[in-house]
Amino acid sequence: MATREEIVKSVPQKGFFGHPKGLLSLFFTEFWERFSYYGMRAILLYYMYYELNQGGLGLEQSTANSIMAVYGSLVYMSGIIGGWIADRLLGTTKTVFYGGIAIMLGHVALSLPGGINTLFISMAFIIIGTGLLKPNISSIVGEMYSDNDVRRDSGFSIFYMGINMGAFIAPLVVGTIGLKYNFHLGFGIAAVGMLLGLIVFMITKKKYLGLAGSYVPNPIAKGERKKIFGRLAIALLAIIIIGFILIQTGVMTINVFTMIVSILGIVIPTIYFIVMYRSAKTNADEKSRVLAYIPLFISAMVFWAIAEQGAIILAQYADQRTDLTIGSWTISPAWFQSLNPLFIIAIAPVFAWLWVRLAERQPSTPKKFALGLFFAGMSFLVMIIPAYLYGTETLVSPYWLVLSFFLVVIGELLLSPVGLSVTTKLAPGAFAAQTMSLWFLTNASAQAINAQVVKLYSPENEIIYFGVIGGIALVIGLLLYLFASKIENLMRGIR
Repeated sequence: MATREEIVKSVPQKGFFGHPKGLLSLFFTEFWERFSYYGMRAILLYYMYYELNQGGLGLEQSTANSIMAVYGSLVYMSGIIGGWIADRLLGTTKTVFYGGIAIMLGHVALSLPGGINTLFISMAFIIIGTGLLKPNISSIVGEMYSDNDVRRDSGFSIFYMGINMGAFIAPLVVGTIGLKYNFHLGFGIAAVGMLLGLIVFMITKKKYLGLAGSYVPNPIAKGERKKIFGRLAIALLAIIIIGFILIQTGVMTINVFTMIVSILGIVIPTIYFIVMYRSAKTNADEKSRVLAYIPLFISAMVFWAIAEQGAIILAQYADQRTDLTIGSWTISPAWFQSLNPLFIIAIAPVFAWLWVRLAERQPSTPKKFALGLFFAGMSFLVMIIPAYLYGTETLVSPYWLVLSFFLVVIGELLLSPVGLSVTTKLAPGAFAAQTMSLWFLTNASAQAINAQVVKLYSPENEIIYFGVIGGIALVIGLLLYLFASKIENLMRGIR
């Protein structure tokens, strides 16, 4: 297996805004993958709860909200599988490729006329594919930089901007076509986006990525493979049989399933931390860094619990509580999903420049996380104001949603790209890709909890709903800021 130094040297280090050329390949691959994902997500909630005569499935809104949260949770939870496959079987580049194929097939299934069963089949493909692709493409970004390269956080910020360029365009294109013409046509365009991402990745990876992602860091010994695959096959078969029986007997309802996912959202990361910490392959410094990662994980989970409601509660708010006319122009509720990436595109370069400019003087990672939580909390607290001023039965100005999305984006830029970067630095060597999967579990756990939380929302209780959740984020952010120095000590020299 190549050393870290050999991997870095194999990647052309200059050529994309002063960063490794491989960043160009990964930037545009992720651009198209996010175009497909966020395009589909911009219309998925509406597709589920719009009536049959409107081209939708006619589900109850509370059910649709919970399905959206569970779907989002499983998308990121599946990163565990992707990280394990990359670490022990295929390496990250091959895993990324196969993940892209699964995502494309999922969107193709959604583009075909069908009912609730077709929806769940397509979701399964996208869940598995995103789990294979999403954590591993970020791991490849980290491999192109040496541990102490000051360009690292800036590089992740640029990569993050590529993600959000795709996410910005997608709701405008897929959202408009899906809502104005046909939902299935919109899903078909999302499939084309993923195909373009696969083409970009295959054409550029050999020339620009060098050895990055080409090796298996913790391969399964030949003697172990048969035993492990046998156990996995038995476990999968048992899950299928038990699931079929429970569904047929009516025990496994949507509500029961969402509760199971919510519990797994807490249990799985807990097991992950225990396994990594107790592993004989984790040395003393790495064990300390695992401990430092726990409060960062919890903080990120709280952040995403707020941010991801932009595609659920705020999407419903845009559709039902917002005045969508601006003069003589009527806007689509799906377009609000472009606000988050639009603000990131506009502001991310400022943050990328700022971290390079400040260099060693920039705030530590725990303090960046604390500030991110503060802005996330404020993004919900401002939503109290229109309900207080105008009540909950009248349509409100769209600019309240604009302000909410803007505040959460500030928090996201303080937390998310920095979280990607610090994860690659704090990861134990034997769990590199799996630790990146653990980072994406912050989102999975948040949305697993949201599957229960979003059921509590109604226009009548908006003040309590937004106030309590926003207040919790502020309190946790304050605690993180106060204990930042202790967390930094546990990080053992990593900022």
